[in-house]
Amino acid sequence: MLVTAYLVFVVLLASCLGLELSRCQAKPPGRACSNPSFLRFQLDFYQVYFLALAADWLQAPYLYKLYQHYHFLEGQIAILYVCGLASTVLFGLVASSLVDWLGRKKSCVLFSLTYSLCCITKLSQDYFVLLVGRALGGLSTALLFSAFEAWYIHEHVDRHDFPAEWIPTTFARAAFWNHVLAVVAGVAAEAVACWMGLGPVAPFVVAIPLLALAGAFALHNWGENYDRQRAFSRTCAGGLRCLLSDRRVLLLGTIQALFESVIFIFVFLWTPVLDPHGAPLGIIFSSFMAASLLGSSLYRIATSKRYHLQPMHLLSLAVLIVVFSLFMLTFSTNPGQESPVESFIAFLLIELACGLYFPSMSFLRRKVIPETEQAGVLNWFRVPLHLLACLGLLVLHDSDRKTGTRNMFSICSAVMVMALLAVVGLFTVVRHDAELRVPSPTGEPYAPEL
Repeated sequence: MLVTAYLVFVVLLASCLGLELSRCQAKPPGRACSNPSFLRFQLDFYQVYFLALAADWLQAPYLYKLYQHYHFLEGQIAILYVCGLASTVLFGLVASSLVDWLGRKKSCVLFSLTYSLCCITKLSQDYFVLLVGRALGGLSTALLFSAFEAWYIHEHVDRHDFPAEWIPTTFARAAFWNHVLAVVAGVAAEAVACWMGLGPVAPFVVAIPLLALAGAFALHNWGENYDRQRAFSRTCAGGLRCLLSDRRVLLLGTIQALFESVIFIFVFLWTPVLDPHGAPLGIIFSSFMAASLLGSSLYRIATSKRYHLQPMHLLSLAVLIVVFSLFMLTFSTNPGQESPVESFIAFLLIELACGLYFPSMSFLRRKVIPETEQAGVLNWFRVPLHLLACLGLLVLHDSDRKTGTRNMFSICSAVMVMALLAVVGLFTVVRHDAELRVPSPTGEPYAPEL
């Protein structure tokens, strides 16, 4: 398993590098890329945002391993993950309003403080302290995915008066470097935890200086901005009306809730599946992120002028790949007949599918959901998503360790089959909708998500 992990990581990294180099050589420089003021503004944003993302990714490979190192049972670890998801739901619903009220810059500084406290709690073996840390992690995640983007868009349009068409360029580039940072973070986590022998808590300690730097740069280099607050009840009411009045929005929300809830469960399960077989967790995680980056590169190629596939086609392909991968996992995790290499391949296919899914879903959401109702609709999307993930983890918490993992993958397979049916329903509704087609095959996808 050790040799396989390193070999796969090198192959995936070489594949990603080859695709990205060929894309860069073929892509003509854009007007936005040669504007010095815009580049300076981008750099001010990136130096804070990328530090925050790097700190976030550093914690991912060894989270489950840390709880296991503290001798918690799988059921207790599942409850910790449920607490984190529940916290994300709670704070995610009010994050936009909180950011608008507090100020985007202050919210980014608050993120660095709360996430640093979250990392500090990992030094404790007290279960209650770890639960508090998961709650802080939920708040931090909500701020990470709301405050930074909101600050940038306001500064880009209102303060600097740059063309709005340049915003997708910034976030497409951020999405690419987000993948790269995730790959590097996995290797760094492996280095401090295993190669240097500092143990599974080391990546969380290393993340603290990065968070402190992000907060300091934001405090020193960024200006403050606010926005007019829309009442939370009005936001949710408008989102619910949009969700119920447009079948496309309802189907898209169903796909997102089913697909991403399965991904949350996968994030919990990959470590206990592979770790008993001597897998280097940091390198495994970096391989996952390289597979996701490969999927994003394939998305760009597929929607290019040469192939001109549509996001709807790629969304369907992503769901099909995950269905196939989960069926693989139901056999490769059979108690007494485990096949860690097959499980690893299935996990890589899931991450490859994520690389196709997220830009496809981002494109379709922007086209289907009115801009004024995006916040409300996305709130409604997130609630069933996290509830399904929490329910799955609670079911796993009450199951037998030897059969629970395999049974959970079987349940996830059934959930993804339902997602596939929703994709078929959406495809039937929108197949003649020109609005949901890529307007210009030479454009770069707007994909701020991983």
